[in-house]
Amino acid sequence: MTGVRRQPLRQAVPWSYHAVIASLRPVLMGVTRRDWAGAEHLPRDRGFIVAGNHYSEVDPVMLAHFLVDHGCAPFFLAKSSLFEIPLLGAALRHLEQVPVYRSSSRAGDALVAAREALAAGRCIAIMPEGTLTRDPDLWPMKAKSGVGRLALTSRAPVVPVAQWGAQEVLGHYARRPGNLLKRPVQHVSAGPAVDLEDLYDRPDDPRAHAEASRRVMAAITAQLAIIRGEEPPTEPFDPARRREDDA
Repeated sequence: MTGVRRQPLRQAVPWSYHAVIASLRPVLMGVTRRDWAGAEHLPRDRGFIVAGNHYSEVDPVMLAHFLVDHGCAPFFLAKSSLFEIPLLGAALRHLEQVPVYRSSSRAGDALVAAREALAAGRCIAIMPEGTLTRDPDLWPMKAKSGVGRLALTSRAPVVPVAQWGAQEVLGHYARRPGNLLKRPVQHVSAGPAVDLEDLYDRPDDPRAHAEASRRVMAAITAQLAIIRGEEPPTEPFDPARRREDDA
């Protein structure tokens, strides 16, 4: 579906959120074309997690565009270091985004805040890989366990969302945009919630977190394979394994 009329947001958001939408959405409408699919899988009656692939610095913007167009205001889990940048940090806090404290005593804070947001009926968006994929062909790589932990401790549905096309706006690790006169198509496709019910009785088990995260990334990859019309790798790229091989 390419000509989506934006739906009203289902949740109350800060005025700054509306201001960002009002200023950014017309720009995105002007410089890209859209191929949205799978919006019927976005829950309407409860909080939920959206998990997406990450291959360009601007793909969170494209994911948010898809969600906002379908009435869902996403609240992203973002690196805590971004909140320390003077103006950006203030903006993120006012927008009520959720900081992630990695490798610190506060690492669990983000999950507490995310669970509270989910309980309030909000949409929490997360890029489970934690950084841009290292796969040379931009396929999703192995996820960190955070998405699995959040899913099992909150029991919120996890909707896998695959996207493709943002690399035409801003390439992988690029600092200059591509040729926006071409109005590249942004493909975003949501799939059915990932089945994690058999893991719900193990909310504190790291192995269950890892398995839940693996299933989420497998669902995203399957969606992306349909968009790209290609076969994905049999095993996702594992940055830890690559470091061991290079050692």
